[in-house]
Amino acid sequence: MRTHTPARVLVVDDDPTVSEVVACYLDRAGFTVDLAADGPAALERAAAVRPDLVVLDLMLPGMDGLEVCRRLRDDGPVPVIMLTARGDEEDRILGLEVGADDYVTKPFSPRELVLRVASVLRRDRARALAPPAAPPLRAVGLTLDPAGRRATRGGGELALTVREFDLLAYLMRHPGRACGREELMREVWGWEFGDLSTVTVHVRRLRAKVEEDPARPRLIRTVWGVGYRFGADAAPAADGAGHA
Repeated sequence: MRTHTPARVLVVDDDPTVSEVVACYLDRAGFTVDLAADGPAALERAAAVRPDLVVLDLMLPGMDGLEVCRRLRDDGPVPVIMLTARGDEEDRILGLEVGADDYVTKPFSPRELVLRVASVLRRDRARALAPPAAPPLRAVGLTLDPAGRRATRGGGELALTVREFDLLAYLMRHPGRACGREELMREVWGWEFGDLSTVTVHVRRLRAKVEEDPARPRLIRTVWGVGYRFGADAAPAADGAGHA
């Protein structure tokens, strides 16, 4: 991400009123803003000038936001905040499945959206500037390699989104400890506010990929009224330091 110029945000929405209001608030906050009214225009603009972050409406004419997100990610990693007029869990899951970093339901506060944009960009910058990653972690057939950002289970590579990987890494680094949803949102997403159901949905999707039986999770357990715990009987060990 650029460090000496304002972060560039691409806003993709077919509603000109929404686009103009969001662009105005982002501009006031010091961001460089590009606008696109549909999927093809967004992909064309992103190919011409790569954005640092994309604010992307889910319901676009012709090519929906999910397909736009997939195609953007095919050209390289870029943070994405999804916008939608629909707030049901199915849509949230679809957005998270393609790797959206945040999910905002219309109507929304433009000021809150600006804060979320800044938060996602800070997290993205911190990841890029992070010191060399720790050795791989292992737990009951599960291996996490922070340096290569690869996760495997039983020898097979897991297709994890950026946030799913970060969430799993945080939980594995704190085995046996109950991690609250607010803590996870702060440490994994870098948010001091937001919809805690985002954490819940990510955990559900992560369980589907790492648990033998997601309905009876052994690795990522629910601590009722608090959050989640990486199973104490599945505590990870650093590579070369023993086996769990």
